[in-house]
Amino acid sequence: MAEETNPQATTTAPNLNINDLLSVVKIIDACSERGAFKGNEMASVGSVRDRLATFAEANMPKPEEVNEDGTVPPGYPSQEDLPEIGEDFKPGGTDFE
Repeated sequence: MAEETNPQATTTAPNLNINDLLSVVKIIDACSERGAFKGNEMASVGSVRDRLATFAEANMPKPEEVNEDGTVPPGYPSQEDLPEIGEDFKPGGTDFE
């Protein structure tokens, strides 16, 4: 009996990189500026934000890791790749237009 393979059952491993962490830091900053967190939540949210920012900064490519052509290794964001959080961002919203 031959084993059947289901192409839809094949999954890929989750992928997370420094750019994703920097995006989360910017989202937290935007939410904070817009009053999305209650006062009693600010300390824990700020603590997580600071840990993410510190980790991202510590793992950014060092100048000697930047390629000769100015590009960075895979998984590291370039300045152009950093996300922008627009004024129309709604914390906790589900409007993803």
